[in-house]
Amino acid sequence: MTQTKNLEVWLRGPVAGVPALLQPVAHALLQARDEVENFMQDFPEDLIWERPAGVASVGYHLQHLTGILQRLLTYARGEALTEDQLSFLYAEGKPTEATARDLVQQFHEEIDKALEQLKQTDEKTLTEVRRVGRAQVESTAIGLLFHAAEHSMRHVGQLLVTARVLRVQVKEL
Repeated sequence: MTQTKNLEVWLRGPVAGVPALLQPVAHALLQARDEVENFMQDFPEDLIWERPAGVASVGYHLQHLTGILQRLLTYARGEALTEDQLSFLYAEGKPTEATARDLVQQFHEEIDKALEQLKQTDEKTLTEVRRVGRAQVESTAIGLLFHAAEHSMRHVGQLLVTARVLRVQVKEL
């Protein structure tokens, strides 16, 4: 029998308390957390803001993962962004005193909040209209939740590639 810890999250079974229609969202977010945690172990602090070939830094991706998840979940609740959320958005990609571990922890905390929100989401509300951004573009609750999951995975992939390139460059020096 295969240990569930070695399986991708979607093969580990349902996430307790998350409605059936939102299981794929929970699975993707938990997979993102696992991958970031595993890949960022022992990442060199002096490389976190490096931009090889001009691509976004590892630090940016870690900040963006936290920020975009928070923003999309706010919209999914039918709420507008706060001034703090807008300030976080404008600061994404700018170096801070936070360590890689700090940024990973912030992302983990945002995943925990997202999972709690999923557990509290009534499936009957998933097709309700939600407005996004200053232009108030129309979406739905499920559209925003799904986008939060897929957008997170997109940035995890970009983060992993950037981190790998930086690690290889260090080894070559």
